[in-house]
Amino acid sequence: MKLSRNSFIVLLIVLNIALDQISKVLTRLYVTPGSETPIIRDFFTLHNVENSGAFLGMGSDLNPTLRIIFLLILPILVLGYVTVHIIKNKELDKLSLIGFCCIVGGGIANVYDRIVYGSVTDFFHIDLGGVFKTGIFNLADMSVMLGLGLLLFAGFKNKKEIKKA
Repeated sequence: MKLSRNSFIVLLIVLNIALDQISKVLTRLYVTPGSETPIIRDFFTLHNVENSGAFLGMGSDLNPTLRIIFLLILPILVLGYVTVHIIKNKELDKLSLIGFCCIVGGGIANVYDRIVYGSVTDFFHIDLGGVFKTGIFNLADMSVMLGLGLLLFAGFKNKKEIKKA
């Protein structure tokens, strides 16, 4: 049985949200808040941090009204617009479609946390000895970054194919 395009979109978005929410529930249940647990030495560690802002805590010091506008209302509007765009634009290539679904799923998962919990649970941290170091992040953040990477790759691939033709 072949999935319809819209079913594929919904499935990918829901899968992203579900994986993120399951990982956050497990983190809240089993990882002590504020703790740091090595998974692979100090290179990859597990935490339980509540982030009241956006990426790397940006916006956490905004007044409550601005936080609602920039961290809830604006993201909901953008996620809604992108969802309508990917459903209506039947010419999107598969990589771009998957990329947009990852971004929407990750975005919805983090917005859901902000609405229900007032903050977003972050728990992964990578530090490759100062060569590469991240802030503390979650699966929704990874999903958004994967989606952006897929969109960039698809853009370069499509541009290369257009030049060939």
